[in-house]
Amino acid sequence: MTSLPIYQADAFASKPFSGNPASICPLPQWLPEELMQQIAMENNQAETAFIVPYEDAYQIRWFTPTVEVALCGHATLAAAHIFYEQLGHQADHIRFFSKSGWLTVARHSDQRLTLDFPSDPPGAVEQVPPTLLHALGIPNGKVYKGNFDYMVEVDNEDMILALAPDMSKLRTIDARGVLVTARGSSVDFVSRCFFPQSGIDEDPVTGSAHCLLTAYWHQQTGNTHFKAVQLSARRGELDCELKGDRVLMTGTVRTYLKGEIYI
Repeated sequence: MTSLPIYQADAFASKPFSGNPASICPLPQWLPEELMQQIAMENNQAETAFIVPYEDAYQIRWFTPTVEVALCGHATLAAAHIFYEQLGHQADHIRFFSKSGWLTVARHSDQRLTLDFPSDPPGAVEQVPPTLLHALGIPNGKVYKGNFDYMVEVDNEDMILALAPDMSKLRTIDARGVLVTARGSSVDFVSRCFFPQSGIDEDPVTGSAHCLLTAYWHQQTGNTHFKAVQLSARRGELDCELKGDRVLMTGTVRTYLKGEIYI
């Protein structure tokens, strides 16, 4: 029997039991891909991040309960937090190499962390999937597409809160997921993010989605700094900045547990 360390932390969390939980598994070397997927399924979190040493930094991979994904923000933020708080990382920056290239997390004096991710400017969609708006249960909306997800802008925050999507229909949309956004009543923009295609009906807080959302709201307003809230049941808060072709996302992480996996 082999044991492996595991941690769980809540990313973009303003208080306990908020933000998005992620499982973090630091490893000396990669496990077989099938085994990592089984561990992620057993953890049953939106994402499990596996990390191994790589050059003078680390390599990171992310798994939902059903698939490996190419980019994940909240689990990267949670991983950096665990390396700082639990594993003794000292430098003010920590670098991860991923399927989406190099990603950096910076630590601030107030213990907040900032993700540095690639921007994902959305483009207009010429042919909207016929079931998209119907699956969301809304009569209309402006539809766009980024590298991974569809995004729909609706009129106001109340519409975001009232969404009750048909997940079986959303699952048929050919994309990683569907984001819905609107101007916020007390922040710059709000959103909810649905990924039934990836085994997550609604993600509590989605860092990678804000690469698209931040770029979109910059297109609409000309602003580069935004306060954002993801209006899931757990609620997540992000400070977002568009900086050239990068999006910086700042938030707080809270450790929930640490333990061992036996396999």
